[in-house]
Amino acid sequence: MHRMNEKFVNHANTGYQVAEQKAVQYFASLYAQVVDKTYVTTLTEDIQMWKRNHIHHASWLSFFSRGKKKPDTRDYHRYIQWLNYTGKLDDYLDRSVSYIYMRDLGKALNSPDTQTRIQRVITDIKKHLIQSTSANGEDQPEFMNLAGLYRWAQKEGIETATIWVINKLRSVSSHIPKEMDAAQAQRKLIKIIIGVILHVIEEMDDKVSPAERARRLDEAIRLGYSYGLTYPFIDDLLDSQVLTAQEKEQYSHMIRAALLTGSVPELGDWTGNNMELIQYIHSELSDAFEYIKEHQRPDTQQTFFEQSYVFFHSQDIDRVKDLTCANYTNEELYIPVILKSSSSRLIVRSVIGAPEDEGFEQRTFFYGIYNQLADDFADMVDDMRDGAVTPYTYYLKYHDQRSDLINPFELYWAVISYLIHNVYDSDAMAREVILDRAMNGLKRYKERVGTEKYNEMMEIFASGNPEFNRLIQEMVRKADDVDFFDKLLRDQMITHLKNDSKEKEEFLNTFKTIRHQINNQLKITKPHGIPAMKGQLIDAANYSLEGDGKRIRPILTWVMGVNEYGLDASAIVPLLRSLEYMHTASLIFDDLPSQDNASTRRGRQTLHQVHNSATAELTGLYLIQKAIGEQASLDQFNAETVLALIQYSAQKAEDICMGQAMDLDSKGKELTLEQLNMVCFYKTGVAFEACLVMPAMLAQVKESEIAALKKFAYHAGIAFQIKDDLLDVEGDMLLLGKPVGQDSENNNSNFVSILGQEGASKEMWEHYCLAMEALKEVPRNITFLKHLMNYMVTRDR
Repeated sequence: MHRMNEKFVNHANTGYQVAEQKAVQYFASLYAQVVDKTYVTTLTEDIQMWKRNHIHHASWLSFFSRGKKKPDTRDYHRYIQWLNYTGKLDDYLDRSVSYIYMRDLGKALNSPDTQTRIQRVITDIKKHLIQSTSANGEDQPEFMNLAGLYRWAQKEGIETATIWVINKLRSVSSHIPKEMDAAQAQRKLIKIIIGVILHVIEEMDDKVSPAERARRLDEAIRLGYSYGLTYPFIDDLLDSQVLTAQEKEQYSHMIRAALLTGSVPELGDWTGNNMELIQYIHSELSDAFEYIKEHQRPDTQQTFFEQSYVFFHSQDIDRVKDLTCANYTNEELYIPVILKSSSSRLIVRSVIGAPEDEGFEQRTFFYGIYNQLADDFADMVDDMRDGAVTPYTYYLKYHDQRSDLINPFELYWAVISYLIHNVYDSDAMAREVILDRAMNGLKRYKERVGTEKYNEMMEIFASGNPEFNRLIQEMVRKADDVDFFDKLLRDQMITHLKNDSKEKEEFLNTFKTIRHQINNQLKITKPHGIPAMKGQLIDAANYSLEGDGKRIRPILTWVMGVNEYGLDASAIVPLLRSLEYMHTASLIFDDLPSQDNASTRRGRQTLHQVHNSATAELTGLYLIQKAIGEQASLDQFNAETVLALIQYSAQKAEDICMGQAMDLDSKGKELTLEQLNMVCFYKTGVAFEACLVMPAMLAQVKESEIAALKKFAYHAGIAFQIKDDLLDVEGDMLLLGKPVGQDSENNNSNFVSILGQEGASKEMWEHYCLAMEALKEVPRNITFLKHLMNYMVTRDR
C-alpha cells in the first residue's frame, strides 16, 4: 500500500475511533437516564405543557364544522384544502418545515435567522399548495409527475441535470433486483437528492445570481444522486438476500477498499452469479465516487472519507450481527446505531463541501439515534421476520432471559429528553416538534398494526413505567395536530411509485397483447386464381408488414376506441389495419433511394433492397389503396360518420405527403426550429392525431375533446420525432433495427443538428410537458396516454 493509501487508512481509523469514543460517552449519559428514570419526571412536565395545544375538547363550534370532516390523508388535495379551511395549515407547515430544518439541516430552532428562513419557506409552500390544490384535480402532487418536475427545472435553469437524473433514476429502478423493494429504493434515493438540494439552497442567500444558483443546484442534483446511490446499491443490497454470503464479503471488501484508499478498485473476477448486476452497480458507483471526489475541496475531502468510513463500518458491524447470538452487550447494540444514524447526515455537508459548522455537527450527532430508534420501532415486525438485529428485535427476543438489557423504548424517551434539554436548551419549538413527531410515529404504528398488536407491543416495551406510559397512551389516543407534511409526501410518493409501476406493467401488457392481436390481423391473404403479379405485390406488402414494427398507432386507436369510447373491438379491426397499412406505405416510400435511401427497416432489409425501387413504389401505392378499402368496410358504424372518417383520413394522408416533401426539400438546408416543427408535425404528428381522432369520430365525441386530442397529438408527435433524432446519434443499431447516424449521412436537418443533443433533449421534454398538460383537457381516463408519452421519450428503439 503506497503512502497515500496509508494516509487514508490512518485518517479513517482515527476518525472512527474519535466518533466511537464520542458515541460511548453519549450512550453512557443516556444509559444513566434510563437506569435512574430521570427522564420520566422531566418529560412528564414537557408533555403536560405540550398537550395544551393538542388535546381539544368538543365545543359548540364543532357542530357547525361537521360538514367538513377530516378527509383521508391519501386524498392529498382534499386534505390540504381541509387544513386550509379549518385554519390548521399554518401550524401544520410550521412544525413540518421546522422539523426539516432540525433533522435535515441540523439547525437550532431558537435562532432568529433560522426562524426567518423557516417562515419564508412556509409562505412559499403555502402559496404553492393553495394554488395547486385549487387548480389541480389529480390525486398526486404536481411535482410527483415528470411534467411538474421538469417545469420546476425550467424555472431554476437546471433542465440538463434534471433530465440526467430522470434517466438515472429510471436506470436504477430497472436494475433493482426483484428480491428488493424498488419503490422504497427509489424513494430513499429521491429523499437523499432532495436533502442535498435543501442543504445547498440553505447555503445560498438572495445575493447569489441566477446563473450561480443554477450551477449549484445542478451540482446538488448530481451530488445527491451520487451519494444517494449508496442506499439502494450498498445498504439495501447488502441487507437483502440477493447476494450470497461470499458475494457480500467480496462486495463489502471492495467498498471498504474504496473508502480506505480513496479510489474504487477494479471489479476483477466476480465469483458469484450476479455478474451483470454487479457490473452495472460497480460502474455507477465508480462514476458517483469520482464525481463526489472531484467536487470536494481539499479541506473537506478528508472529512468526507472519514465520515463515509464511519457510516459504512458501523453499518457493517450491525449487518453481521446474528439474532441467535444471545450475548451482545448494550454497547454493542447501541454504539453502531448512534454512529450510523449520525454519520449518514453528517456526510451530506461534506458531500457538498459546506464550511464547518460545529453547531450542526453537535446537533446532528446527538439527533441521529432519535430518528433511528423511531424507524426501528416502526419496522420491528418486519425486522423480526427477517432475522435482523436491532435494539427492538433483540429486546423482543431476549428481554425475559437478560435483565441487563436496556429497553429501547425507554432509551427512546431518554433521547427525547436529552435532545429537548441538553441539545436544544429547553426551546419551546424544539419540544413541540420533537414530541409532535414522537406521538405521530406511535399513532401511525398503531394505525398500521392495529390496536391489539400495538397494545401487545406496549405491554413489552412500556410496562416499566406504568404512570408515564398511561400518559403516553392518553396522548396517542387523544392528541391531535401531530401529523407532518414530509410524512404525507412520503406516503404519497410510495403510493405514486407503486401505482406507477403497476400502471406501467399494465401498459406494457396491454401494449404487448394488442400488438400481438394486431400483428395477427395484418397479413393480406391471397385469393385463389389471382394474377401472379398481384400475388407478388401482396407478398411484397406482407414482407414489409411482417417487420418488427412497434404498431404504436393502431394500438393507440384500439385502446382509445375500445377502452375509452366503448367501441366493439371486432368492429374497428378494419381501422387498425388501415392505419398500419398507411404507415407501412409511408415507410416504404421514405426508404427509397430517391428519398432517405435506407438499407434496413424494422430489423430487416428494406423492400427496395429485397426487390427493386419500382416494386417498392407499387407496393406502397397498393397498401394505400388497401387502407382506403379497409376504412370503407367499417360497416358497423353510421355511413355518414364513416364517410367523414375517410375524408379526414385522405386529408391527413395529403398532409403526410406534404410533410415528406418538405423534409426532402430541406436536405442540405439549415431549417429554423419553427420550420422543423412544421415538417415534423406533418410527417409524424399528423399520424398520431389520426389514430386518436378517428376512433373519437366513430364514437361521435364532442368537438372540444377532439380539439384536446389534436393538441396532445401535435406535441406527442414532435416529442416522438425528437426522440427518433436523438436515437439516430446515440442509439443501438441492434435495438433500433436500422443504422444509426443515417440523418447525418443524408445531410438531413433534424432537431439534433439544429439544437445539439442537449438542446434537442430539452426541446423533447418541453413538448412532453405540453402534451401532458393537454391531456388534462381530455375528460376521461388518460393513464395509457400518460404511459405512452413516458414510453415515447424513454424508449431505446
